[in-house]
Amino acid sequence: MRKALALWSTFVAAFATLSYSLRFTEGKPPRDVLYKWSTVVGNLFQFAVIGAIVYGIAGLGERRQLLALRRPTSWRTAAKIGIGIGIGMLVLSALLNPLLHPGQEQGITPPTWEPNHAAAYIANGVVICVVAPIVEELTFRGLGYSLLVRYGRWAAIVAIGIAFGLAHGLVQAFPLLAAFGAGLAYLRSRVDSVYPGMIVHGLFNTVALVVAVTT
Repeated sequence: MRKALALWSTFVAAFATLSYSLRFTEGKPPRDVLYKWSTVVGNLFQFAVIGAIVYGIAGLGERRQLLALRRPTSWRTAAKIGIGIGIGMLVLSALLNPLLHPGQEQGITPPTWEPNHAAAYIANGVVICVVAPIVEELTFRGLGYSLLVRYGRWAAIVAIGIAFGLAHGLVQAFPLLAAFGAGLAYLRSRVDSVYPGMIVHGLFNTVALVVAVTT
């Protein structure tokens, strides 16, 4: 699995480098980006490419095993840990917001609700709350964790958290994203499945999008 790990690490490093390069050269995206259908198409294409790369790398071994596409050992444990992740993120957000303003850095949520663009917003929401969690969980908590866990469970959890944070190309939000990524990796390690992480990740993104246009 050394070849698979090398390919996965190279891919994540390249993606993180590209994300930071775009952030530093182009700055924040327009605040109305989620009201555009072009955003839907662009993000779907991006996640399709990522998914294809991850699927290909996982094919170097037992694909379903590496991607953790199996029933969790305990849905009850998954629910408890998921709730704990949610509470932990609320606390960490409250602590970091006065210092780093991580919620404002990404800059994709619109300042006001525009009913005329509701359809595009909902379509983008489906991509962010369904497609993104599936692809990102397969990438990090599926393939990534499976390849790194041989070096130790906690080493894998920390490494996946850092990789997940870096892949988003943000600075002020990095601690929050890394903590979230590590929390999802811990969930993966406890229930031996990628599915609960997809659900928690999707719910987290859904709450963020709803709050953005209702507060």
